[in-house]
Amino acid sequence: MTVGKLREMLGSPDVALSAWAGLGDPVVHEALLAAFDVITFDVQHGLQSIEEIREGCARAVFLDKPALVRVPIGDLALAGRVLDFGATGVILPMVANAAEAERFARALRYPPRGTRSFGPARALSLFGMNSAEAYIEEANEAIVSLAMIETAGAFREIDAILAVPELGGVFVGPSDLSLALGGKLDPNGSASDEAAHLICRQAKSAGKIAAVYAANAADARRYRDMGYDLICVASDIGLLKQASLAICAEIRRKD
Repeated sequence: MTVGKLREMLGSPDVALSAWAGLGDPVVHEALLAAFDVITFDVQHGLQSIEEIREGCARAVFLDKPALVRVPIGDLALAGRVLDFGATGVILPMVANAAEAERFARALRYPPRGTRSFGPARALSLFGMNSAEAYIEEANEAIVSLAMIETAGAFREIDAILAVPELGGVFVGPSDLSLALGGKLDPNGSASDEAAHLICRQAKSAGKIAAVYAANAADARRYRDMGYDLICVASDIGLLKQASLAICAEIRRKD
């Protein structure tokens, strides 16, 4: 797999579907990677250790699938570190304004275009690159930075955030955005949908990637029809629960 595969995938006409991983088990990661185009590791709310994230990123590369990582709020140090692990995209939650989006995006690029510290020994090995200079050049063009739009401030400043040259795109968090805009958890409400539709249109107009989280297949189809480039679907824990409930209900059903 190349460093640029995720960027190329998100630039194609077809929507990319990503698994959402909160567990650290490698067998779970392999099962998700067999089905989805991309895997996203949720470090903000997930249950993985750093070692499990490191191995998950490597496993994705070995299986020719890109890995994204959502880091904790404001953790730009980890954002750079997961790129060294082999991730080729990072999601930063709770971005409030364009200044925060710019600091984040620049943290994923090497100087003079950014502030990323050099030390990608593992990434060089995973991507089969012998030249550090070649990796720097490719990574500076290919790494995807996605600022989460899930606060009222970010929604108000969406145009300014999208105008950040270094930023790859935006990632909509419908649950937190619904809380921020309406004061209650309503990710599928009309206000949330209107906001999601507006953000997607604005991102496309700005030439940026539009990504979103969908709780289920129906939500994912709705976001696909809006024009989103990347949709993270459900979660490993959620899928396991749903499948377990469904199979038990089917067994207990009386015809």
